[in-house]
Amino acid sequence: MQDLTHFHSPLSPEHWLRDLFSSKAARDGKIIRRKARDIERLAGWDLFLSELDRRGYHAIENCGQVVIFCNNAPVHVLR
Repeated sequence: MQDLTHFHSPLSPEHWLRDLFSSKAARDGKIIRRKARDIERLAGWDLFLSELDRRGYHAIENCGQVVIFCNNAPVHVLR
């Protein structure tokens, strides 16, 4: 199995975020999901959270997965 712990994207963090939020699901106001470790490694939490704030989006994390709500509607955790 290939060790990806030192993998670096050829994209800058800003370009990676721009690509993330220009996906069809994101443009349509739906949800997208990414591994938390990829966000940390490819963009960094500060930049990622700043971009969420700038866009008015919400995100939740569970078991290493981040679900990003690409709209500004309220999010309710049911259980």
